[in-house]
Amino acid sequence: MAQLERLLQMAEDELTQYSTDARKIEKMRRKIGLSVSVVEQRQVKAELLATMKPSIITNLVEEQRQAVALPFWGIAGLGLLFGISVNQPVLLLAGVLGSVAAFRIQKWGWQLQAKRLLLQTLEDIEARVSPPRN
Repeated sequence: MAQLERLLQMAEDELTQYSTDARKIEKMRRKIGLSVSVVEQRQVKAELLATMKPSIITNLVEEQRQAVALPFWGIAGLGLLFGISVNQPVLLLAGVLGSVAAFRIQKWGWQLQAKRLLLQTLEDIEARVSPPRN
């Protein structure tokens, strides 16, 4: 499990770089190839597939995390605006809760995207290592 967490952290770090997915996969492929054995790669891939449960919501959050979080940022802004101007603690609480919800949605989407990048990288390594089938 520690190996999976380390590789997910590597994938998250790679997501911060502005480049194409192919370039990110290429860079990660080199790093993983040097630091992780083939057996460990298969174990990590199996663990990763076990943790990834595809559904409509997870796919939406993974692909459009900012659009999904946008209404919660709006609730946060309006809650703070009306909470301060009308002096209502309930609206301030709505602003804080909206901020927390939006932040968590974006963080969840970021983690899902890192898992997908790691899975694509492991599949790319596996495809390059396996002999061509005739």
